[in-house]
Amino acid sequence: MELPNDIELFRKKIFDFYRQNRRGFPWRETADRYAVMVSEIMLQQTQAERVVSRFDAWLKIFPDIIHLASAPLKEVLALWSGLGYNSRAVRLHRCASIITESYGGIVPSEPELLKKLPGIGEYTSRSIPVFADNADFAAVDTNIRRIIIHEFCLPEDISVARLQQIADTVLPCGQSREWHNALMDYGALHLTSKKTGIRPLTKQSKFSGSKRWYRGRLVKELIHAEVMFLEELEEKYGDCPWSLDEILGELVQEGLLEHHADTRHPTHSGWKIKGG
Repeated sequence: MELPNDIELFRKKIFDFYRQNRRGFPWRETADRYAVMVSEIMLQQTQAERVVSRFDAWLKIFPDIIHLASAPLKEVLALWSGLGYNSRAVRLHRCASIITESYGGIVPSEPELLKKLPGIGEYTSRSIPVFADNADFAAVDTNIRRIIIHEFCLPEDISVARLQQIADTVLPCGQSREWHNALMDYGALHLTSKKTGIRPLTKQSKFSGSKRWYRGRLVKELIHAEVMFLEELEEKYGDCPWSLDEILGELVQEGLLEHHADTRHPTHSGWKIKGG
């Protein structure tokens, strides 16, 4: 691993594959930090092919931080619908408000500042300046972790810190954007999880009929309704194996919904999209 020749051969292998198999995505054609941030949050738990149309539609409606920050959450969730994990849309909306108030509407380029924003973790705090600014940071996601482990014959239980150290070492300075795109394509098209047997650190559970599925359905219902009451929701989702009241409470805590009190009938209250 420490031999320079090994690193050079590794870089050549990845770049050669990329030149022959490069995928085209709209977010690869921009250096706008806001657009890159949107794409990175959309891509966190959604396949790239599914994100393409949503990304283009998003930028038409919310072309910059100011437009997003001033939009009602209901409108944001409606446009996000279908991407899954609605809490990502809520966090992105919050990010826009914080960036507007604290950074003059300009997305920060420093990982330390980005990590302070809701929904921005270690990987995304590095990937935003990598793809927007070609900054010399090494960002390690599931794909890149798998590639490094396989190509350098490392144990799957390698520590996060050691993996990051290796990613920093193999990064070709001045080519960060192209390097990370190349790694993404190599991992997605060639060195897949199925091919290597290297499992991701976390695995998504089955979606249909899961608690996440019911959460998504409830949010979708409320996007298209002013207010819904528990009785209505129980009638529609009576087969839910989890407590609807509990799920609604979680969505309130996460900032997606808010409790709606009927002043005419104090005992008859419901839920609606926050700010809707």
